[in-house]
Amino acid sequence: MGRFDAAGLDEHTVGQTDNVSQTDNVSQTDNVSQTDNVSQTDRTREHLIATYRKKAKHYDITSRLYPAPGYPQRTQRLRAVQALGLRPGDTAIDMACGTGLNFPLLQKAVGPGGRIVGVDLTDAMLARAQDRIKANSWSNVSLVQADAAGFDFPAEVDAILSTYALTQVPECAEVIAHGTAALAAGGRWAVLDLKVPGRTPGWLAQLGTATVRPFAAIDEWMMRRPWEAIRAAMQEELADFVWTELFFGTAFLAAGSSQSGHGRAPHQPQASCPAQPKPV
Repeated sequence: MGRFDAAGLDEHTVGQTDNVSQTDNVSQTDNVSQTDNVSQTDRTREHLIATYRKKAKHYDITSRLYPAPGYPQRTQRLRAVQALGLRPGDTAIDMACGTGLNFPLLQKAVGPGGRIVGVDLTDAMLARAQDRIKANSWSNVSLVQADAAGFDFPAEVDAILSTYALTQVPECAEVIAHGTAALAAGGRWAVLDLKVPGRTPGWLAQLGTATVRPFAAIDEWMMRRPWEAIRAAMQEELADFVWTELFFGTAFLAAGSSQSGHGRAPHQPQASCPAQPKPV
């Protein structure tokens, strides 16, 4: 188990993108471009907060309807947790944890001697997560309100998980890099999220993007193609990288291990496959 210290978690705050003063040799065009990028990032963040605040109360119910009734979310979440190769006593970070839908699966994996840290941007979602913790009498779960891009990962964690959320973060590649740097030797990163299917009928493409539509500008999301940034970042940062496409290419599961060459033996997920797209 990694050397995780929960002290100071309450000091983590929502990260803000600051305008950085430019040196004299930077062109005015570059200044305007950077300001526009910052403004767009802030607008995206504010939109997400407002949207999730409205949906938090009934999120556990309404989330089952996206991207379509009967979509195998729980099965995919379970598969993502299994990809972490967690052991009893491990510490796992659930990035963009929402109302804590992953907590029961993580609890089963790490046991009462393990630790779970749920991180989310929205206070209303964390309030629902706190209700879940209280209802289950879990004493090993901590909650942190923070932006994924600004979260200060504690050192030596055993696993990091993000489900159905990271593609909505413009700085998703940076989040992957920051998280990887905090992993203990052999620690695991797993990302489960939606994507636009490639070379598929239009109705499947609509299915793959239906979940994103209420939370982000769909045109901007499709133009950014954040799943490609996530894949590239994980491929660069992690060893034993695995990319699996799910449900006709409407979702993906990406996972890998810390490349640190010392410490405990790497986690072993329950299944492995080549680092190539593979319909499931």
